[in-house]
Amino acid sequence: MLCSWSGWRACVVVAWCSLAMSGQAHAATLAGKAKAEGCTGKPSLVQGTNLYKCTTQGGMHYFNLEGAVNEAAPSARGGSAAPPPQGFPKVDTATQKGRDAVRRKVLTDELAVEEKLLAEVKGEYGNGAPPPTQEEKDVPKKYADRLTKLRQTIALHEKNIEALKKELAATR
Repeated sequence: MLCSWSGWRACVVVAWCSLAMSGQAHAATLAGKAKAEGCTGKPSLVQGTNLYKCTTQGGMHYFNLEGAVNEAAPSARGGSAAPPPQGFPKVDTATQKGRDAVRRKVLTDELAVEEKLLAEVKGEYGNGAPPPTQEEKDVPKKYADRLTKLRQTIALHEKNIEALKKELAATR
C-alpha cells in the first residue's frame, strides 16, 4: 500500500534485475508499469542499470520491471552490495535519517488520525444497532444502507490502521 500513496509519499524503488523481455511485450510491460507507477512522461533506462526513471507529480521516480531476476542481486550474492552506477543519486546519512524521522512522524500522525476516526465511526455504529433516525424509521432501506456504509467505513479504517502499523514497523 504504502509506496503507492500519493504525492509526498512517493518512494524510490531500487532493485537490480535483468530484463529478459524484448520487443513489443517489453514495451507493453514498460508502458503498463510506467502508468501504474504514476509516470507523467515516458520512462527512460538509467544508463548502466536495469532501472527506469520517470517524472511523477511527486518528483523523479525510479522503478524496475517486476518478474525479472538478476542472479547477481545482493541477496543472491550473500549480502555484498554492488556499487551504484556512476551518476546515481546519493543521499548522505544525516539527510536520510532526517527523511526517515519525518516519514515516521507522518505515519504516526496518520495512525493517530485513523484510530480517532475509527473510534468515532464505531461510536456511531453502536455495536451494530445505532438508533434509526425518523427518516430511517419511515424508510427501513435507508437504515440498512447506513449500517452497510458504517460497516464498510469501519473495515476501511481498520485496514488503514493495519497498513500504517506495518509501515511503522518497517521504518528504520
